[in-house]
Amino acid sequence: MLTKKSVAAFAALILAVVACQTPFQNAPASATTPIAGIPTVVPNEGALQNPTENQDVLVGLYERVSPGTVAIITDQGQGSGFVYDSAGHIITNYHVVEGARAIEVRFTSGFMSYGTVIGTDLDSDIAVVKVDAPAEELHPVPLGDSDALKVGQTVIAIGNPFGLNTTMTVGIVSAVGRTLDSAHQSPDGGIFTAGDIIQTDAAINPGNSGGPLFNINGEVVGVNRAIISNNTNVEGQPTNSGIGFAVSVNIVKRVTPTLIKDGKYDYPYLGISSINSLTLEMVDALKLKQYTGAYVTKVAAGSPADQAGVKAGEQQSSLAGLPAGGDLITAIDGREVRTFDELLSYLITNKGPGDTIVLTVLRGEEKVDINVTLGKRP
Repeated sequence: MLTKKSVAAFAALILAVVACQTPFQNAPASATTPIAGIPTVVPNEGALQNPTENQDVLVGLYERVSPGTVAIITDQGQGSGFVYDSAGHIITNYHVVEGARAIEVRFTSGFMSYGTVIGTDLDSDIAVVKVDAPAEELHPVPLGDSDALKVGQTVIAIGNPFGLNTTMTVGIVSAVGRTLDSAHQSPDGGIFTAGDIIQTDAAINPGNSGGPLFNINGEVVGVNRAIISNNTNVEGQPTNSGIGFAVSVNIVKRVTPTLIKDGKYDYPYLGISSINSLTLEMVDALKLKQYTGAYVTKVAAGSPADQAGVKAGEQQSSLAGLPAGGDLITAIDGREVRTFDELLSYLITNKGPGDTIVLTVLRGEEKVDINVTLGKRP
């Protein structure tokens, strides 16, 4: 199954699903005098030259897109969402509406409607809620291209943190291609992985879940889902620490039409477990020939990977619990794979059950191409 073995220091942090510059240093005598070994900084001529204009961009963005955002209230808590189309389909997180007996959708105009869940995606934590609302209340927001996101770009979250409707926060893209655990349990009791996750430092708090993450053009690039935090408020809820996560909009665009039509979406299934990022100690213990790639620790019996001949480690290495002798996946369909996260993101956003992929693996010192026909997650 597509699961990920956690080996990072995140184990010391609380992963909380959010439901319900100026550096101080002495400048050189001449800013234009180069110093040997230190690259000269070229200022971004367009950056902050007109703060008022930049401010107006954000004000205009809020005025354009906020009517398409909603608050979602259930008997279990609260969250956020946004209008997907003029037929009354609302996008939110699955965990916002999971198990809810009643769902109330509140629009920025003050209009309210009960909603019905018509489709759920446990793998990426997405749900589609249908409302009956007048046409003048439905303001679908434009969907962007999350593949075009670059680290450092401005992003804007609009949602319902702590019940404060239509709150706007601003930050940057901190990273792309992250993974999180999904709500989909595998047959062996493990948890499948959600991929292609955007990391941001835009403030996300309880109640923001399911709300849109916009780029500076006012296009949705993600659906706010979770935070990592050691901080809690007086009610014990996790609070923003500058590390938030959003489901990429390209996943949303891929799964939503099927959720509306069939109520569910089938993800591609490879059937491996892997270490995401290798450490030097692991590379040495496994006697690997390179530092990057997705090292296979387990292949599920009968899975597509098993049938295709992908090999997991079965020999004892010098590190307890780390079997040696497994394949190191270095590319998929000719695209370099540096981490398991990258492998998952490619599969989830580009492939479906029945598609064939080519995995390039290092098996000892031998480079092998393996054709795999993907299944669907059981």
